[in-house]
Amino acid sequence: MILDFPNIKEERLPRFKGGEKEYIARMFVDEHNRIMYGRLEPGASIGMHLHDTSSEAIYILQGSGKVLIDDGEEKVSAGQCHYCPNGHAHSLVNDSDADLIFFAVIPQHESVG
Repeated sequence: MILDFPNIKEERLPRFKGGEKEYIARMFVDEHNRIMYGRLEPGASIGMHLHDTSSEAIYILQGSGKVLIDDGEEKVSAGQCHYCPNGHAHSLVNDSDADLIFFAVIPQHESVG
């Protein structure tokens, strides 16, 4: 199956998961995965959220920012991949002056605990 992201409708999600500004995304969703091509403009973020039935891998295509994970913080930039395991919480923040563009995959798991 080919996912042709340029031909998938763009969605603008204000204050996504309690974040700042908008998360701009093109998404494919089925019962097993959520696969996204996303963009955060400068100052935008995806709010802190728990992955209790999924994990998430975020590959940074362009730009830089930071990931808040559990009680820590990591800088991310183009070419790096952030992984949030099942049972952990994270947030993605564009603290730069350019767009942060990324590809993310969220496979579904059994509930933790």
